[in-house]
Amino acid sequence: MNANKVLMGVLGGVAVGAVAGILFAPAKGTKTRKRIMKKGNNLKKDLKNKLENVYNTVTTKYEDVLDQAKEFATDHQEK
Repeated sequence: MNANKVLMGVLGGVAVGAVAGILFAPAKGTKTRKRIMKKGNNLKKDLKNKLENVYNTVTTKYEDVLDQAKEFATDHQEK
């Protein structure tokens, strides 16, 4: 779980840094808004992919543990 917290912290820091960098850059308002939207969409996609990976990992581990528990129960019932 600590790795997930670190990952979320890093992503949050990157997002804040990107938005701050764009806001302080000398560009027109429309251009700045487009950049913010593009960065936001990219971060959203990255976060979605990372969360899907975490979900898949947790699901796989849960299923493995469940299978091991069923095997254990079956083995001990026979004995």
